[in-house]
Amino acid sequence: MSTIWINIQVITIVFLLLLLLIALSNTRSFRRLGDYPAPSRFLRVSILVPARNEEQNIAACVRSLLAQDYPDFEVIVLDDESTDRTWEMLEGLTKENKSLKIRKGKPLPRGWIGKHWACHQLVGVASGELFLFTDADTRHHPNTLREAAAAFEAEEADFLTALPREEAKSLGEKLTIPVMSFGINSFLPVGFAHRTRLSAFCLAVGQFMLFRRKAYEKIGGYEAAKQKVLDDVWFGRRIKAQGLRWRIVDATQYVSCRMYTNLGEVSEGFSKNLYATFGNNLLVYIPVWLWLIAVFLFPMFVLGLALSGWAVPRTSVLLALVTVGCSIILWGITHLRFRYPLYLTLLYPVTVFLWVLMAARSMVMTIAGKNTWKGRTLNIKVKPAEESEGVEEARTP
Repeated sequence: MSTIWINIQVITIVFLLLLLLIALSNTRSFRRLGDYPAPSRFLRVSILVPARNEEQNIAACVRSLLAQDYPDFEVIVLDDESTDRTWEMLEGLTKENKSLKIRKGKPLPRGWIGKHWACHQLVGVASGELFLFTDADTRHHPNTLREAAAAFEAEEADFLTALPREEAKSLGEKLTIPVMSFGINSFLPVGFAHRTRLSAFCLAVGQFMLFRRKAYEKIGGYEAAKQKVLDDVWFGRRIKAQGLRWRIVDATQYVSCRMYTNLGEVSEGFSKNLYATFGNNLLVYIPVWLWLIAVFLFPMFVLGLALSGWAVPRTSVLLALVTVGCSIILWGITHLRFRYPLYLTLLYPVTVFLWVLMAARSMVMTIAGKNTWKGRTLNIKVKPAEESEGVEEARTP
């Protein structure tokens, strides 16, 4: 048995070295907004913001968007049947800036996910050649749109998505939110992903999605994605499947977002789509999380046993130390690049443990049909014909 565990430990070290190679390669290939030459022309951009119960965020978001240093753009916000003061605040913002366009959303029709229906309505009143979908909890530097247009032109993109700075203030956020940046920077070889047509090497960030109008229309837009819980991932894969050009950039110096304010909100937020990220497939989901436990938690268990006086083989202890060292370096790269406190690097086992718990919760809630988001139930079902692509559906009651 000890030989089997030692072999597993060796494999985990090889796996971590591969992730380190990806993270290091991304220091060059995962380009930042601001690294591109100024655009030769400024296409009209429609900035589209769906908002449901966002009274705490909407004013700061909209003001940051209206302050863009860009010659040709419009900001359109749709109130998606909010039950708080979102609409009242939007009306107040229109008095500050007459160029802001606001709309009241129509009732959610059967067969649509709420946010997708809101985005679909926004497109219906947009006049731009480019569509920028962004969330109401984001904040944008005045040069964001100009730099995004520069990247879009330089990359000859049809769809550009960007990773914002995911803010984390409470301890619960700090222990969980950095995983988003860690996952992209450590598991996605951006340079290779840009070159390949393989849809597995593709993702998108719903907080910042910039489409060429023609590309959006070619893939069917939100009409085609109306039941896709992971609309951003679906869009990225669809773009590639249609032979269009997908690109991802690092926008952490220009866009920020505080998704949640405590651990409970983080758990609720990720429970709605974490299981769907793996196509709602137990045969994939469970092995993936067991492997992550083996990589990031098992070495700590081995060291704990050794420190407690158990007779652990010296080779196993040495391999565990190497694994922990590689893990610290890997997590440290993420925390340095995305400006999270470095002490969090040493707490990575706690972070992984919390995500394992959230993964279990997501699986149980999804299978039981009890996932909710902003007062709406998400009953997710996978179409058999689409399971191989990990495309998920949600049925709305």
